[in-house]
Amino acid sequence: MDRFFAALAHTPQQHFALYFYAALLRVIEQTTLHFGSAATAHERFPFLAGYFNEIAAAGLDDTSFAVASQRWQASIEAWERAASIRLPLAALRDAAGLRPHDVALLAQIGLPDEDPRFGMVFDALQGGLGLHRPTVGLLGAWHDEEASGARGGAYRLQALGLVEPASGESAGLRVTPAASEAIRGGDLISMIGWAEYRRPDTARPLDALIVSDALRSEGERLARLIDRGVAAAVVLRGPRHNGRRTFARAIAGAIGKGTLEIKGLDGPRDLRWRTAASLACLLDAALLVAAEPGPSESFELPELPEGLAPVFVTLGASGGVTGALSDRAITVRVPPPGPELRERLWRRALGSESAGLANLRMTSGNIVRSASLANAAREVDGDGSIGTGELRAAVRTLDRSGLDALAQRVDCAGDWSALAVSSATLDELTTLAARCRQRERLGTFAGEALSDVGPGVRALFKGPSGTGKTLAARLLAGTLGMDLYRVDLSAVVNKYIGETEKNLERVFARAEELDVILLLDEGDALLTQRTGVQSANDRYANLETNYLLQRLESYEGILLVTTNAGERIDTAFQRRMDVVIEFALPDAAERFTIWQLHLPARHHIDLELLHGAVQRCALSGAQIRNVALHAALLAAETDSPLASGHFEAAVEREYRKQGALSPLRVRAAAR
Repeated sequence: MDRFFAALAHTPQQHFALYFYAALLRVIEQTTLHFGSAATAHERFPFLAGYFNEIAAAGLDDTSFAVASQRWQASIEAWERAASIRLPLAALRDAAGLRPHDVALLAQIGLPDEDPRFGMVFDALQGGLGLHRPTVGLLGAWHDEEASGARGGAYRLQALGLVEPASGESAGLRVTPAASEAIRGGDLISMIGWAEYRRPDTARPLDALIVSDALRSEGERLARLIDRGVAAAVVLRGPRHNGRRTFARAIAGAIGKGTLEIKGLDGPRDLRWRTAASLACLLDAALLVAAEPGPSESFELPELPEGLAPVFVTLGASGGVTGALSDRAITVRVPPPGPELRERLWRRALGSESAGLANLRMTSGNIVRSASLANAAREVDGDGSIGTGELRAAVRTLDRSGLDALAQRVDCAGDWSALAVSSATLDELTTLAARCRQRERLGTFAGEALSDVGPGVRALFKGPSGTGKTLAARLLAGTLGMDLYRVDLSAVVNKYIGETEKNLERVFARAEELDVILLLDEGDALLTQRTGVQSANDRYANLETNYLLQRLESYEGILLVTTNAGERIDTAFQRRMDVVIEFALPDAAERFTIWQLHLPARHHIDLELLHGAVQRCALSGAQIRNVALHAALLAAETDSPLASGHFEAAVEREYRKQGALSPLRVRAAAR
């Protein structure tokens, strides 16, 4: 018999086959007892004779079944000790504290999956009740000398997610299909839909990652801690599409482990957690889980058997991790790459310069995806070069669903010459543009107390309606070469408790990932002053305000807030604004510039009338725009150049909207 085992190859498949025959010995024993003799059992189930002959070839045909089982198990253990490779089933057995008896029990439960004819055997042994899979009761009866051990083994296997109730047979058990595949050394785990396995050789080495030296050193330290069993879980905080999973795979790969990424789990009580942990142990992989709890929420990790697999959890800026594993978790922040790293990422992805896009504070994953899209477009178009326009188009095609659901992209074009404001306001705007351009370098030029200044820029535009606040936001975005998104407050604000904060967090997080400018138009609706708590509504409204205050502190993008009711904004918000710019109603000189910008170059308006309107009509920029548009409409209807009559009628209409009399009409009546 020892010679028989010595000739067998050391493979995971062969290891499982040995336990399969150990289970087979028990089945042959029970069928012999049930039918009175081996001959009768073989007559009823002829296929068993073939298996019996295979066992006899190993030299077990002249001993009792009990002795044969013991000898077979001893030979398996000797065969395992001689193996020079990792055997998944042995690794799981040792890590989970299973007994050899439990492993043999697992093989017994899986017999109908190996050979469907065993289903008929199990049905006959269970009284012909249509049960084609073994039940806990049957397994306990087979092992009557240790029935409680058999039942306990079955429950242990279920607790590990290796065994589950068979569909349509509530009393029968089956081996989890994914576990059955992994036990044999297979890695087709992605076929189960909620898990994806990646081999260690597919991960980028830590020294090949384009990350900071500090983060690379931290990854090497984490690999050592995981390898020694000191760290059971690692929480990787940072924006989405920023290499958190790539970093986790590299750490796992550094200690020879792959990763098993699981998704769609409902919580710590989801039974798939158990299966995932066992699969990871079988595959010699780390578990990789993506969590996105909202503000003040937590992602709860289940209590998993210690030693099965290390766990990596990717987390955003909000929420936390709780549960048994969190006590042995190490948290690491994975920040977006700086300018130098972004340039290297663009260069590696494109094979050339980044065409000036390194100034966009994009995440590493979004850079790679944008470059991939641009390269694909270059291949389709047959053009050998990629310019800034092509790259910006590729950036805009990235998945922005989380942002588009709560904000709208605003077209931005033009420069400061399209804005007629006071010189003081224009100076503040150009200073704001400079602050945005230098937001990542500012700390290196400041004193030690300001060296940790973050890349976030928050600006408040205050002033009456129609004074150019929104236009200034659009021109700022155009000047910086960035996209502008106006937050849809009707979609963000939700009557249900906590939902507004979740929506805001989603907007802020997506804007940080894509490095777009966020515009809170009429932001006083959100940034209102906190009130005394008179009711539950007041308390929850104050909670929203407190969340916004904290999120503004940590926001790493550019946020613009406009308001024409600055007195309603909580002073705490104003203190957190880096720049506050006042927009006043235009004076006569500014109104003349605005008229010039909005009227056609070849209009037929009497100059005296136009100058009179400039002096007498104290209109805002938005009102002047309305007048110019209506005058153009009247001219288009008559198919004639824009003339004085069109102009006067449009001015009168604008004043009528306000319930006032046009100064031009008063002047005409006086004459």
